[in-house]
Amino acid sequence: MTRTQERTCKLDGGARPSRLPTLFAALMLGLAAASPPACAETPAPTPAQAPAQAQAPAGKPAEAKPSETKPAETKPAGAKPTAAKPAPVPADVPEQYKAVRAKLDAAKSELDAREKQLGHTDLTVADLTAIRDSAAAVTDEIRGLVTRLDGPLEAARERLTQLGPKPKDTQESPEVAEQRAEREAAVTRIDESQRLARSLVVQGDQIVDRVSNRRRESFTRDLFQRSQPLIGPGLWAKVMADVPRDTRALQSAVSDIGLLFSRNGSLGNLLFLGLAFGISVALYFGRRNIAPRGAHRDVGTTDPSRRARLLAAWRVILLGTVPAVAGSYAVYYALDATNLLPSRLLPVAAAISGGLAFIAFVEALCDGLLSPEKPAWRPAPVGDAAATRLTRLAVGIATVVTVVKSVEALNSGISAALPISIATRGLGAVATALILAIGLHRFADTEQEEEACFGPYVPTKSTTSIGGPARLLGWAAVAVIGLGALVGYVAFATFLIDQFIWAACILVLLYLLVQSVDIFIGRALSDETRLATTLQANTGLRKRSLNQISVLATGGARVVLFLVAALLVLAPWGLDSTDIVSSVRQAFFGFKVGDVTISLSSIALGIGILAVGVFITKGVQRWLENTYLPATDLDAGLRNSITTVAGYCGFLLALALAFSYLGLSLEKLTLVAGALSVGIGFGLQSIVNNFVSGLLLLWERPIRVGDQVVIGDSEGIVKRISVRSTEIQTFDRSAVIVPNSNLISGVVKNRVRGDRSGRVSITVSVLRNQDPVRAAEMITGCAIAHADVLKEPAPRVVFKKIGDPFLEFELLVWITDVSLGQKVLTDLNFSVFASLCEAGFIPPLGPGSSIVTVQGLDSMQTAMGEIASRFGLAAPAAEAGEGSRAQRDRSLRSAGG
Repeated sequence: MTRTQERTCKLDGGARPSRLPTLFAALMLGLAAASPPACAETPAPTPAQAPAQAQAPAGKPAEAKPSETKPAETKPAGAKPTAAKPAPVPADVPEQYKAVRAKLDAAKSELDAREKQLGHTDLTVADLTAIRDSAAAVTDEIRGLVTRLDGPLEAARERLTQLGPKPKDTQESPEVAEQRAEREAAVTRIDESQRLARSLVVQGDQIVDRVSNRRRESFTRDLFQRSQPLIGPGLWAKVMADVPRDTRALQSAVSDIGLLFSRNGSLGNLLFLGLAFGISVALYFGRRNIAPRGAHRDVGTTDPSRRARLLAAWRVILLGTVPAVAGSYAVYYALDATNLLPSRLLPVAAAISGGLAFIAFVEALCDGLLSPEKPAWRPAPVGDAAATRLTRLAVGIATVVTVVKSVEALNSGISAALPISIATRGLGAVATALILAIGLHRFADTEQEEEACFGPYVPTKSTTSIGGPARLLGWAAVAVIGLGALVGYVAFATFLIDQFIWAACILVLLYLLVQSVDIFIGRALSDETRLATTLQANTGLRKRSLNQISVLATGGARVVLFLVAALLVLAPWGLDSTDIVSSVRQAFFGFKVGDVTISLSSIALGIGILAVGVFITKGVQRWLENTYLPATDLDAGLRNSITTVAGYCGFLLALALAFSYLGLSLEKLTLVAGALSVGIGFGLQSIVNNFVSGLLLLWERPIRVGDQVVIGDSEGIVKRISVRSTEIQTFDRSAVIVPNSNLISGVVKNRVRGDRSGRVSITVSVLRNQDPVRAAEMITGCAIAHADVLKEPAPRVVFKKIGDPFLEFELLVWITDVSLGQKVLTDLNFSVFASLCEAGFIPPLGPGSSIVTVQGLDSMQTAMGEIASRFGLAAPAAEAGEGSRAQRDRSLRSAGG
C-alpha cells in the first residue's frame, strides 16, 4: 500500500511539465515527478515520503542521500508558494508508466508459468510447441519494448548531463538540486524498466532453447527405441498369439461398416458415394490420356529446345497429379459426408486414397523428368535404360509404401496389438529394402565388350549413366534399412524410408525448379528475347547490364530454392521452421562470442552506410570535376587536387559514420592502429610511403595533371594522380604508372612547372661560300612569321660552327604551349628549308651531288701507274675494264628492251 500511495501522491500534486512530444519522453518526466515535495499536499505525507527516500538514491552513491532528501523533508512545511511555480504534469503520464510496468509484470507472469509448465516430464510435442510459441511471442514483444526505451533513456541522460557534475565543496541551490533529483529519478526508473525487460528477454530465449532441446531429445529417444527383432522367435510368437484377437477386431469393424450401410445407406448417400467413385475412376484412368495430349510432346520432334522440354515436363506433372488428387479427395469426402464408414476407419480410407494419389504423383514425376517413352523430351541427362529402370524402381517403392501405410492405418483403426504393428512396419521396411536392392543390382553395368587382342585392361562402357556415388548411397540405405528392421530398430528403418522418399521428391522438384529459373529468368534477360529488348528500349540498360541482372536474379533465386529445399528436407528430423527463424534472427541481430557481440545486421547496415557515403562522394566528385570547377579560373592541376581531396574527405567521413554505427569509437580504433603499426612497419611500408607521397603531391603540387614531365627515359603528360601512383601518358599513347615515392624522392623534369611556354631549337647547315648574315636573317624571318612563336623573347639564331664544307646555325624560338613543340618544329623545318633552297644557300640534290672530289692525290696516282706498268698489269686491267664495261652496257640494253 505504501508504493501505491506514493504513486497516487505523484499523480495529484507537484508535477512537472513535459516538453518532449514522444510517449516515453512523457513517461520519463512522469517518473521524475515522484519527488517528496509533491506529497506535501496529501493528507498522509509520512507514508509517501518513506518509500520516496528509499527509492530516490536507488542508482546513486550513498553520500548523495542527505543532500537529495533534506530539501525534500524541509520543503513541505512552508513550501506551498514554491510548489506553485512548476506547472502540473498531465494526468496520463503516470498511467503510461503503469501500463509499461503492467506489461512487464504480465510478461514475467506468463514466462514464469511457461517455465513451471516446462518442468513437467509428461509433455507431448504439441504441448512443447504451445509453450515455445507463447514464450517466443512474449519475448518478441518485450524485445521491441527494450528497443523503444533506448531513445527516452538517452534523452533523460542527456538532460541530466546538462546540469554538470555535482559540486563537492559548495552546496547547490534548491532549484538545481530539485532538478537534479527529478532527472536522476527519471534516468533510474527508465533504466530499471529497461533492465527488467532485458532480463525477461533472456528468460524467454532460455525457455525457447529448453523447448527445442526437449523436442530433440524426445525425437531422438523415439527414433532409436528398439523393439523385438524380426529375426527373433519372440516377436512372431506374440504375433500368432494376438492374431485371433485382431481377427475378431477386424470382423467387428466390418460388421460396423455393414451396420452403418444399413442405417445410413439411403438412396441419396449411395448415389453420392457412387458418383464420387465414378468421378475418381474417371479421373484416374482419364489422366493417362489427358497428360500425354496436354503435354504437347510430339513424337516426331527430334530436338526440342530446353525451354520446350521443361514446359512439357511441368505440364505432365500437373496433368498427371491434379486429377488423381481430386479423385482421391472426392472419395474420401463422400465417405466422410455420408457417414457410411466408422470414424475410426476413416484414416484407413485416407491412407488408401492418399497412397493412390502418391503413386500417381510419382508416376507423373518420373514421366515428366525421365520421359522413358520419349527420350527427345527428357530434361534430365539420363540414358534410356536408366530412365526405364528408375521409373520402375520409384513406382515399386511408392506402391510398397502405400500398402504398408494402409495396413498400419488399419491396425490403428482396429486397435491391433503392438507386435502386429511392429511386424507390419518391419516387413514393409524389409520389402522396401529388397526392392531397392533389386533395382540397384539392375543398375549394374551389364554390357561387356569382348577383348579383341591381348593388351592392357580397358574398363567396360557404362549403360546406366547413374553415378557411382549415387549407387553407393543407395546400397548404404539398403544395408541400414534392412539391418535396422531385422535387429529391432523398426522405427528408425521406417523413418529412413520416409525420409528417403521425401528427400528424393524434394530433390527432383528442386532440379526442375532450378532449371526453370535458369531458362525462364536467366535466358529471358540474357538472350535476344522480347522482354530483354523491351527493357533495353524503355530503361536504357545495356545488354551487359541485363546479363549481370540475369546472373544476380538467377543466383538469388537459386539460393532461396536451396534454402527452402534444405528446410523441407530437415523438417522431419525434428528441425522446426521456428528454430531456423530463431537461429537466423539471433545470428542477424547479434550473437556473442565471449564478451564480444557480433551483429550481422549492424555489419550489413554499416557496409550500407559506407556504400551510400562512397556513392554520394563519387557524385560530388563528378559534379566538381564536370560542372563547378570547369566554370572557375583554376588550372587543371588544381582542379584535380580539389576533386581528389574531396574524394578522400568524403570517404573518410563515410568510414567514420560506418564505424560510429558499429560502435567503434576513436579509442578503439587507436588500439587497432597500434596493432597494425607493426605490419605497417614491415609489410605496408612502401604502400604508406606512396600514400604520404601522394598527399604531398596534391598539397605541394610540384607536378600537376596536364604537366609534361620527363622521368628517366619516359616523357609524357600527367593524366591522373591517385593515392598510390601517378599515371603518365607518353606520346605513343602508352600509360606509365609511376609510384608516388619516386616522384618525391627522384629527379623529375617538369617542362611546364612555371608556365606552359617552351623552347624549340633547330639546327641548320648552309654552304660555306654563302653569306652567314643573310642566312641568319632568312632563318629568323621564317621563325617570326610563324603564328605559334612568341614575339618576346624574340627568335634568335646562334652561329655555332664554321665547318669545312658547311656553316652550322641553331635557331632558338619560344612557343606559347610546350605541347605544340613537335608541330612548330616541323613547320619551321619546312619553312627554313624552302627559303634557303630558293635563295641557293642549300644546293639542289642531283646525280652529281653525291660525287665527292678528293684533291691532292696526284702524286699517289702517278706512283700507282708506274707500279702497274712495271708489272704489266695496266693493259690487262684496261682490257678487263673495257670488257666489263661492254658487258654492263649489253645487259642494260637488254633490260631496257
